[in-house]
Amino acid sequence: MEISLRPLTLGEILDRTAQLYRSHFWLFAGIASVNSGIILLLSLCGIAAEEFLRAQHLARYLLLVGGIGIVVQLFVSFIVGGLAVAANNRAVAWLHLGEPATIRGAYASILPRTGRFIWLMTMITFVMWTPLALAYGGYLSAMFVWMRPAAKAGMQNIANSAPKAGDQGALLMMGLATMVFVFVFVVAVAYAIVMGLRYSLAIAACVVENLKARPAIRRSIELSKGSRGRIFVLGLLVAVIQIGLVLVTQMFFLVMSIRQHGELAVGARIAQQLVAFATNTFLGPIYATGLTLFYYDQRVRKEGYDIEWMMQAAGLVQAAGLTPEAAKTPLGAVTGPTESSPAEPPAPATEHDHAERA
Repeated sequence: MEISLRPLTLGEILDRTAQLYRSHFWLFAGIASVNSGIILLLSLCGIAAEEFLRAQHLARYLLLVGGIGIVVQLFVSFIVGGLAVAANNRAVAWLHLGEPATIRGAYASILPRTGRFIWLMTMITFVMWTPLALAYGGYLSAMFVWMRPAAKAGMQNIANSAPKAGDQGALLMMGLATMVFVFVFVVAVAYAIVMGLRYSLAIAACVVENLKARPAIRRSIELSKGSRGRIFVLGLLVAVIQIGLVLVTQMFFLVMSIRQHGELAVGARIAQQLVAFATNTFLGPIYATGLTLFYYDQRVRKEGYDIEWMMQAAGLVQAAGLTPEAAKTPLGAVTGPTESSPAEPPAPATEHDHAERA
C-alpha cells in the first residue's frame, strides 16, 4: 500500500477515510461488531425479561427493569465501545503506515492497557459532560421539588377557569426556569463540543505513542491546535450520516409503534435490535478512522513526522525498542551505546601513563 505521509487537506482526509473504510470494510466492521454484538445481546436479554414479567403478571416491575437495563447498557457500552475505538485506531495506524492489520491483532495490542483507556475516557467524559449533567439535574430537581406541584395546581385552576394570582406566578416562574435551562443547556453543549475537539486526538495519541491518560490529553490539546475546525467538520458530516441512516432504518419501526399505540410485538422489537446492530457496526468506525488520520496529519504538520518516518524506515534512526509509529525518542537522542552509536574510543595515553607502565 502506498504510504502518503504529507500534509493533507480536509477533502483528502475524507477521501483517505473512505478509501480505508472501503478497502478494509470487514476489518473495521469486525472491530465494531464486538461492541455492537454485546449491546445486541443485552437488548435481547432486556426484551426477554420484559416478556417474562408480562407472562408472570408482574408488569409493575417493567419500568424498574427497563431502567436497570439502560444503566447496564450505558456502562457496558462505555467500556467496550471505548476499547473498540482504541482497537480501530490501532488498526488505522497500522494500515496508514502500510502495515498489515487484523481484528485479533488490534484488540490484542490494546487489551493489556484496558485500564489506561478506561481512565482516559472517564476523564474526557467527566470534563466534557459534567456542566450539562449539573444543569439538567438542577432543572429536574427544581421541577420535581417545587415547580411540579405549583404547576399542577395552576393547571387545575385554569381548567376551572379560575386561575389565582399565585398560580399564575408559579407558571411564570416555571417558564422563566425553563428559559434559563435552555440557555444553560446551549452553553453546556457548546462547552462540550469545544472540549471534545481539544481532546479528540487523545485516544489516538494514547494508542500510537503508548502514553498514559494525562499525557495523552495534553498531547491532544497541543496537536489539535490549528485543526479543530476541520475536525468539527468531520464530526458534523459523520453526525449527519448517522442521523440520516438511523432515521431511514428505524422509520418503519417508529411508524409501527405509533399505529400500535407505543407497543411493538416481540418479533418487531427483535428485528429493530438487529437493524440497530447492523447500523452501529456500519457507522462505528468512520469517525475514529478520520480522527486517527487527523492525528498523523497534525504530527506531519507540526513535527515533520513524514521525514522522521522515512529515516526510521531507512534504518537511520533507532526508536529505542519501539515500533516506528510509536517512537517518542527525539531524533538523534540515544540513551547508551548502540550499534548505530558506538562507544567513545579510549583517550590517548599520556606521558604519566607511560611512566607508570615502565
